[in-house]
Amino acid sequence: MPQKQLTVLSCIEDERLEFELIEVRTRGQYLTRLRRLSREEQSERDRREQQALSSPVDHELEHGCSG
Repeated sequence: MPQKQLTVLSCIEDERLEFELIEVRTRGQYLTRLRRLSREEQSERDRREQQALSSPVDHELEHGCSG
């Protein structure tokens, strides 16, 4: 039974990570619609998106969860 609880928690974590990626992408889209981003802002936006993209992969590798 504890294994089943871990699977449910992993799925919740997958959903949270997916939501985080959507949030990062949406925030970046809104910023670019408002104004042109500086090189530093663009770099930070790209870094955050790459981090949000890699988090679900890292989670899957660490916990064996496959969203």
